[in-house]
Amino acid sequence: MSEPYNEEREAFLRVAESGRAAAAELAPLPRAAKDAALHAVADALVARADEIVKANAGDVARAREAGTSEAMIDRLALTRERVEAVAAAVRKVAALPDPVGETVRGYVLPNGLSVQQVRVPLGVVGIIYEGRPNVTVDAAALCLKSGNVALLRGSSSAVDSNTALVAIMQDALRGTAVPQDAVQRVPGTSRESVKHLMRARGLVDVLIPRGGASLISSVVQESTVPVIETGVGNCSVYVDESADLDMALAILVNAKTQRPSVCNAAETVLIHANVADRFLPRALAALKEKGVTVHGDALVRAYSPDVVAATEDDWYAEYLSLDIAARVVPTLDEAVAHIRRYGSGHTEAIITDSQPAARRFVALVDSAAVMVNASTRFTDGEEFGFGAEIGISTQKLHARGPMGLPELTSTKYVVTGEGHTRG
Repeated sequence: MSEPYNEEREAFLRVAESGRAAAAELAPLPRAAKDAALHAVADALVARADEIVKANAGDVARAREAGTSEAMIDRLALTRERVEAVAAAVRKVAALPDPVGETVRGYVLPNGLSVQQVRVPLGVVGIIYEGRPNVTVDAAALCLKSGNVALLRGSSSAVDSNTALVAIMQDALRGTAVPQDAVQRVPGTSRESVKHLMRARGLVDVLIPRGGASLISSVVQESTVPVIETGVGNCSVYVDESADLDMALAILVNAKTQRPSVCNAAETVLIHANVADRFLPRALAALKEKGVTVHGDALVRAYSPDVVAATEDDWYAEYLSLDIAARVVPTLDEAVAHIRRYGSGHTEAIITDSQPAARRFVALVDSAAVMVNASTRFTDGEEFGFGAEIGISTQKLHARGPMGLPELTSTKYVVTGEGHTRG
């Protein structure tokens, strides 16, 4: 029995099917064609910046009426300067190497067959995200460069901004070799419209959720389309007994306070018992000076009355604020056990002057990135030299860690013979 007619679902199916057709046109295009399209998009964004800012003003006004915090409004707001920065980011993506067609490995078999594994686009990529309308353009640019169609589902709070941005990008693509349906906004603002995207297996090749823990969890649990899980970051800094304590203090403060609202900010600090007396008084004072609330175990609380008693929930917390959980541990292995139990598999750091300790920590910690004597804040596509990223994957299949252009591709094998048959 066929499903009853649903206007929103039918609108989504038209978008997904046209995206599927566009993917077949986009995949074989050479780099020059894709780069020209990206430059056309960047030019259009600058030329129509006033139009974008006007559309964004409606989103910002509604957010203020709804009592949205100024911090969230700042993430939502677009100015001419911000639009120009978004356009500059598109041009930066155009300058990056094209991963499509790259040979991952190649060899000739003893029977003379040539085998090559080459990068190909994923196809149709659905991106579900919150708040920031700049993601609309960033995600579209990365998908286009890697030969993928982008189906964009931003939050309802940015619907006017996202509608304008997608329309401008589509207009820009009309004069290029890239089909305009390579960038589309998923229609609708209801939760049902998100579900249509999540259940479009066969039309959509992969979903990438970008946002908070609840959004990512919902997409992972409810989607029938394969999902690349991104973003949730309960990151830890472990101060080893052999650490340079000046270095440890600088790294801890940077990891926690340089930008606390992002997924690679430190949320937990673990201190070896042998350096607690020398390190904790300095660390607690430095964190207090930066406005950080420390949630500590009994050993940490003994060093300052300002420390709040940590609960079990604190060890799991991704605060995204000026809060940090702190615990004294008797050994490196106990620090690792804590991370493996409570961490989210994003980024962990060890501060140590001991090579054996560093090697053991790196070997035992099961996270997407492990830092040795460096801040967790470096887990980022641009900081890693990728030029840009679509997100930071905390899963283990296909892609793990910051996802640059190569991670937006799959591979296929091209086998060339000279009339070979198998006996």
